[in-house]
Amino acid sequence: KKKREDMLHLGNSWTPNIDRLAADGVRLTQHLAAASLCTPSRAAFLTGRYPIRSGMVSSTGLRVLQWVAVSGGLPPNETTFAKTLRDQGYVTGLVGKWHLGLNCESSADHCHHPLSHGFDHFYGTPFSMMGDCVPSEISEKRAGLERRLNLCCHLVAVAALTLTAGKLLHLMPGSWTPVIWSALLAALLFVCSAALGPLIAHADCFLMRNHSITEQPMRFRRTTVQMLEDVSRFLQRNKQAPFLLFVSFLHVHTPLITTETFRGRSLHGPYGDNVEEMDWMVGQVLDVLDTEGLTHKTLVYFSSDHGGSLEARFGNHQYGGWNGIYKGGKGMGGWEGGIRVPGIFRWPGVLPAGRVVQEPTSQMDVFPTVVRLGGGQVPPDRVIDGRDLLPLLLGTAEHSDHEFLMHYCESFLHAARWHQRDRGTVWKVHFVTPVFQPDGAGACYGRMVCPCFGDQVTHHDPPLLFDLSRDPSEAHPLTPDTEPLFHQVVERVAEAVRDHQQTLSPVPLQLDSPDNVWKPWLQPCCGPFPLCWCDREADPQ
Repeated sequence: KKKREDMLHLGNSWTPNIDRLAADGVRLTQHLAAASLCTPSRAAFLTGRYPIRSGMVSSTGLRVLQWVAVSGGLPPNETTFAKTLRDQGYVTGLVGKWHLGLNCESSADHCHHPLSHGFDHFYGTPFSMMGDCVPSEISEKRAGLERRLNLCCHLVAVAALTLTAGKLLHLMPGSWTPVIWSALLAALLFVCSAALGPLIAHADCFLMRNHSITEQPMRFRRTTVQMLEDVSRFLQRNKQAPFLLFVSFLHVHTPLITTETFRGRSLHGPYGDNVEEMDWMVGQVLDVLDTEGLTHKTLVYFSSDHGGSLEARFGNHQYGGWNGIYKGGKGMGGWEGGIRVPGIFRWPGVLPAGRVVQEPTSQMDVFPTVVRLGGGQVPPDRVIDGRDLLPLLLGTAEHSDHEFLMHYCESFLHAARWHQRDRGTVWKVHFVTPVFQPDGAGACYGRMVCPCFGDQVTHHDPPLLFDLSRDPSEAHPLTPDTEPLFHQVVERVAEAVRDHQQTLSPVPLQLDSPDNVWKPWLQPCCGPFPLCWCDREADPQ
């Protein structure tokens, strides 16, 4: 009944809780992620720094951490806002997705674990929602491994048949041992290929509570409720102390894990079902704040780490999201559809309800904002790319402190924007763009994520120029004939890019090989390896 009343009040909205959050808070209409994929985007959000500064990018096409059992991850010398606030006496927690690494040298050193980066409490998955977590889902990683295993299987099978024929024709005297071992190896490779989906699900898709694995693999029918219960317990346990809680939803990432209650409810198919369930989850969190008397004491921030995936489709439905008027999507370099994200801040009694900020802002701004609100200091020994948002949120500042923002694809700079404040114009310059089909699914040659370099990107000389103030869809590139300031704008942005690049220091790229390949000695396992099975959520003992 309450949800029906909310929907009527908000004009039959299918996301009444998020809409109410926006109506009661400040909405940012040009809010930007630092990358169009989750691992680098999340690194930037937590540290207030472009991911290239921490090495949370690659140069070889491995754009996110590929496995739990890799040695790459957010470096220990990076400072997150959780670490800074914990030093100020805050109790810090993370519930949900991490995807910023786990181990360095052993399966239990947890050098990249959330508890090593300033969080006192962690409950969730150290990895991410991937197609591998549901064997019936599409997974490029699994498909590539299956191709390689099948090729090896065929080669070994041919070798076994050749040896057998040689023996039968008496062309190869001696023992039958090589034949037997070749046949056994071929059979093993075949079985591994057939069982690859469940094996990867056990390896990557599990739940941890602090340093302990509690569920391997995850039982998705109950994951949503488990995480909400943990959020509630954290808030109840720490309501008397200053706290920081990062609720990192598994929604609305493919595969879309939606509980039975919300399946088939939306007119927009499985994606719409998943969005409606996420909105309900947001409402549950806000209800706990109300019940515990925390609403007026708590700054709430809502966002997404990147735009929707245009390539992911389910029948006639867009399975990976929709980016409205904005061009491109998840993984597509600097196009707005991949990096322009929701931005809502709510703090009743402090921030003005219903305020709309149309200035360029970044998720990296959360770092200096919450650090200063919590009484901490922004680290003086490193470049912080975020800017304190509080004056803009309060309305005491007219403009964002960002004059320029850079848009990377892996370690490659694809685009940059210039907020020319005296003209009220936001210019966007694209130096490189992925080759994709803007009609239909917008796929990049059948790939799930567009490349950042090579023959599947276009280098623009002169660069593409857009005036986002008039053309937010990036549909009409400007030319020297249509824009008198074309050369002046392009040169000013190029100068800003050169200045920015002078501030970069070489660091190891955490997403490149060998730090982003599976290493068996780093594989977390809560049972005898390689079974890796447990369900301590059902039986805590």
